[in-house]
Amino acid sequence: MAQRQHLMIRPASSFLSGLTILGIVAPLAGSLLSAEPPTEEGIHYFENHVRPILATHCYECHSSESSKLKGALYLDSKAGILSGGDSGALLIPGKPDESLLIKVVRYQVEDLEMPPKKKLPATAVTHLATWIAMGSPIPEDGSKVAAKGSSFDFEKFRKEHWAFRPLQKPEPPVPVSKKELRSPIDAFVLARIEGSGVSAVARADRRTLIRRAYFTLTGLPPSPEEVEVFLEDTTPDAFARVIDRLLESPHYGERWGRHWLDVARYSDGMGASQDSKPLPNAWRYRDWVVNAFNSDLPYDQFVKHQIAGDLLGEGHALATGFFAVGPTYTSDGGDPESKAQAEAETLADRVDTFSRAFLALTAACARCHDHKFDPITAADYYAIAGIFRNSKARDIPVASEAQRNVFTTIQSGIKAQEKVIQEFLEQKSQELKVSRKEVESKISGSSLLELKELRTRLDKIRAALPPKPASAHGLGESGSGDMHIAIRGDLRKKGPVAPRKFLEIVAGPERPHFTDGSGRRQLAEAVADPRNPLTARVMVNRIWLQHFGRALVRSPSNFGVIGQKPTHPALLDWLAATFIENGWSMKKLHREIMLSNTWQQGTTYAAESFAQDGDNRLVWRMNPRRLDIEAWRDSLLLVSGDLDPKAGGVPDDHVLESKRRTMYGKISRNFDRSISEEFLRIFDFPAPRSSSAARIESTVPQQYLFILNSPFMIARSESFAQRLKQSAPDDATRLDLAYSILFQRRPESTEREVGLNYLSQAEDNEKAWAQYAQVLLGTHEFMQVE
Repeated sequence: MAQRQHLMIRPASSFLSGLTILGIVAPLAGSLLSAEPPTEEGIHYFENHVRPILATHCYECHSSESSKLKGALYLDSKAGILSGGDSGALLIPGKPDESLLIKVVRYQVEDLEMPPKKKLPATAVTHLATWIAMGSPIPEDGSKVAAKGSSFDFEKFRKEHWAFRPLQKPEPPVPVSKKELRSPIDAFVLARIEGSGVSAVARADRRTLIRRAYFTLTGLPPSPEEVEVFLEDTTPDAFARVIDRLLESPHYGERWGRHWLDVARYSDGMGASQDSKPLPNAWRYRDWVVNAFNSDLPYDQFVKHQIAGDLLGEGHALATGFFAVGPTYTSDGGDPESKAQAEAETLADRVDTFSRAFLALTAACARCHDHKFDPITAADYYAIAGIFRNSKARDIPVASEAQRNVFTTIQSGIKAQEKVIQEFLEQKSQELKVSRKEVESKISGSSLLELKELRTRLDKIRAALPPKPASAHGLGESGSGDMHIAIRGDLRKKGPVAPRKFLEIVAGPERPHFTDGSGRRQLAEAVADPRNPLTARVMVNRIWLQHFGRALVRSPSNFGVIGQKPTHPALLDWLAATFIENGWSMKKLHREIMLSNTWQQGTTYAAESFAQDGDNRLVWRMNPRRLDIEAWRDSLLLVSGDLDPKAGGVPDDHVLESKRRTMYGKISRNFDRSISEEFLRIFDFPAPRSSSAARIESTVPQQYLFILNSPFMIARSESFAQRLKQSAPDDATRLDLAYSILFQRRPESTEREVGLNYLSQAEDNEKAWAQYAQVLLGTHEFMQVE
């Protein structure tokens, strides 16, 4: 086990200042203000939401192709955008309200209102402001030769670019090393290590392995009892049985389902002004994902159901929530331009999420023109967009047909009875020659009795009405027409027709025209086809990422030309081919990876190896990782005895107030609706505005202030202290139990001495234990998995 952080506890009166000395705040040193290169998510936000605005509204006067350049401003290159024009710099990254670009599109600068003829749609202004708030990420545009026109040499790309080559299963190499090989994975990894100047580290100890396995598969730590049972089991397959048991745990689906929800940009709606509608039934898609992982739904079926579940038989429509929980933009003005902009943004989200999630391709970059780097044409983009243009978000029934029929029948009965009462009152109004408003006060005798009987009957029918049948958000068929290519991304400017087909780089020039309804069913079949070179590679790479903290292809949603090349291309192909051979079973893939020596390595630091490969691209050790916010928060609740195990259902409004797992909290698309969302954002939970390939890991002061001061942490500390008090009779036994629960080990002599000394000096033992518990819960060791 790696060197541990020792706890130097100060007396209660200097508790908070002592934490700094303990090293709890020390990790802040370093890079708080360092400039970071643009992230993959930032680049895609620019390509999907910013470049189309510039192309549609600005390039005519501000691009290298302008017949007459205005203001010495080029908006079609990174250098031009960053340099600005005659009026000065356009951008102050991170500060949209102070940036000239936002001021001019809001018409806040006299004689400099852009576009000059008409304001941008509000959605477009919001996208520009969001992009600047993100730091104004812009892709490099001069480092590679961009493809021009439609002159892609597709055959050359298929031969030369690794991701487009046909998938073939390579034979594992035979390493020179005599180290034990537990899996073909080890052969591929050792073959790369040999001769590189690095050495693979030894296997991790068993306590580390069981902690790692629990967090990897369930996002929760093992109990002291589970650790002891494993340590006492000396049979050769002891660890394999731990893995099998965890894969059957319902917590497995919660953990791995949450990973997929990042990719699916899952939220409960409530985006920006043109996408502000809540999605009260989004949770049904979330629960479908969890159940799919728990049941080990084959990945090819997992893909098909999310693309076209409504067309694949009863019970699969829920899965199309993959698209329906994304944004559906509405016009902010009702004019043709606003309507076209809203539809274009919605289609861009569908195409982008589809292509990045399942294919790791940035197809949305071909919205305004052929892709600059990858063999994806504008015709390809509008071929896919045409499929989604014929597929509308709708509410899909979840209740049985019988339940729906009962509801409809009784609802019709209510309307019929209301009509009878209305007609009765109209008749009496005419007989008594009074207005409709006065008639009820004039009725008497038998007529009044009859009216009461009619209303009593209505009340009985209403009382029999069951709750409205459950529904979910999904897709449905709405047409079967092809789209025109939109000139510069403007749907009002039609180019040639783009027949609905799969991408030419994947399916070839003779690929069929999708004519079955919207084309989604045929699209689903094309994506899940085992001959597709991308689908299996993409998913095994995502799974590897979550096991090791770094993927074999370190741009998990971009396998294109400007994406990263695989560190172990042969291993990636072996994993992908084996994945397909094993029936696309994700659980079998987990087992294969976790039983390898590569996965079971320790995290030991080795200076010579680090000097050669500090980024661990050769996987010579396991990467130590900080727990993501879900695993950390859920573990805090579990160890303190506060975790509510209830799974699924309607989301809780506020994560910080809920005691259920973090994934069951409500999340807005813009990620700005509550303090709970601010808490998640501080700990690197991704805003679900678009598909997220991988979490970042930041270190900011707010994280440590939360640990020190938040009511949530104080409550967990008090609960943990109470749990220890109820479980052990004295301070020494409680201290041992605390370390066993939190760290799966006994305290070292120094830790025991310091802890008992602090507790013995305190005047208020209960308060001291709560403070001591808070320090333990905030330690680096509890927040990290090795």
